[in-house]
Amino acid sequence: MPIWDPLVPAEHTIQRSLSRLPPVLSHWLGYRSQSSPPSRTWIVCVWGFIGAFCGLSVILAIFGHTEYFQSRAVPPIVASFGASAILCYGAIDVPLAQPRSLIFGHFFSGLVGVIIATIFQFDLVQDPFPRLQWLAAALATAVALVVMHLTKTTHPPAGATALLPCIDPNIWALRWYFLPVLLLSAAVVLVSALMVNNIQRQYPKFWAAQIPPPVGEPKAAQQLQQKMEMKEDSEGGSQHSSALRDLERGPL
Repeated sequence: MPIWDPLVPAEHTIQRSLSRLPPVLSHWLGYRSQSSPPSRTWIVCVWGFIGAFCGLSVILAIFGHTEYFQSRAVPPIVASFGASAILCYGAIDVPLAQPRSLIFGHFFSGLVGVIIATIFQFDLVQDPFPRLQWLAAALATAVALVVMHLTKTTHPPAGATALLPCIDPNIWALRWYFLPVLLLSAAVVLVSALMVNNIQRQYPKFWAAQIPPPVGEPKAAQQLQQKMEMKEDSEGGSQHSSALRDLERGPL
């Protein structure tokens, strides 16, 4: 039995609040009175291409062409967001691509990576290949996996985010400044995903937590299935008894 998510009540509140907004606003925040069906392949390809191109272009423009970030030697893009683009613009229906996983998955993983690199006292600028780098990198991703699973923020690209402070000198040079860079990058991906994915699709499916189906639905479905099986058995039994009667009477 899955662990109950304490943010489910918060998700109910969010959905009620979105339902009270004008449709022109709630539509772009992913609210639908009924869930949208899966999109056709060509729609996923077209809007996924546009979303990935626009979202990553904005991130590269912000970090690669503004004096504020250039003066702080921020890399043009954190490489793991290339993988996030595949989820958040292409596979938008899966829980791993929803805002909670996108934002907090990267944040928690980045935090774990910086903490572990700090514990090992790395100086990747002076020594790009320290002796225990393999241990720190593997440990960072392993701990990030556990943290994301316990907080229900699993986002596969964030596994690479946890690695980067332990293996990339440019990322390690940022130290704790790596965390706001991650949050800003995730916010850009989220905003662009809302703008592009809601033109013909629905994103996100949920904001804080996935709402489980009502408890009565599985029981009702099970009862219906049992009734159908009983009906088939009764029909089969009546046919069987009829065949026996024909055999007893013999040929006419």
